[in-house]
Amino acid sequence: MIDPYLDALKAQAEPGRAEQMAAYHKQAREVLGVPNPATNDLTKSWRQSLSVAERVDLARALWHTDIFEARIAAGKLLTQARIKEDQAVWELLQSWVPQFDSWAIADHACSAISKRLLADPARLDAVESWCQSDHMWTRRAALVATLPWAKMNNLKPADQQARERILGWAATYVPDRDWFMQKAVAWWLRDLSKHDADRTRAFLAEHGQDMKGFARKEAAKYLKDI
Repeated sequence: MIDPYLDALKAQAEPGRAEQMAAYHKQAREVLGVPNPATNDLTKSWRQSLSVAERVDLARALWHTDIFEARIAAGKLLTQARIKEDQAVWELLQSWVPQFDSWAIADHACSAISKRLLADPARLDAVESWCQSDHMWTRRAALVATLPWAKMNNLKPADQQARERILGWAATYVPDRDWFMQKAVAWWLRDLSKHDADRTRAFLAEHGQDMKGFARKEAAKYLKDI
């Protein structure tokens, strides 16, 4: 089943691009050299032509190849707001999280995860358990996948509660000195500052002194008075 799709992906590779991408993304796995817009176009056409069950099967197969662009395509293939009976999608996406080892792959998969969380916010209970993982990329995914709650305006009470819950996770990450973890906290706060500047200021007033300098600066990027 996967061969025609993998061949279509490989056909979009640009000469000399694979080496540049492998170096930039620090990849030991195979990199084809496919630009992101080409992957977008391919996965959009696949989403339109395949059933949800077929997309889950294809995404699983693409991920299993361990090819850089194939894993990104797997995430894109499952990124959709409305999916009827999405439990199989949710379960597959969760199964990938412990395998994250690259920010680009993780971020594309987290984009798909965020759609499933918005579809069923009760799934935040599962995401909360990621915060205790020994795997840095799993802990990071808890914030990256919940970014939609940083960007909401006119929140309903349930969304306000979810936002505070996630900010609680972010607070527990502040002592973590890993660059990616500090960046994730800063990213969440930076996005939040565009929609709730006062809450961002309050977080930084309480925890900012314990954040790394670059993360504190990034979090306050759009706050004129900090």
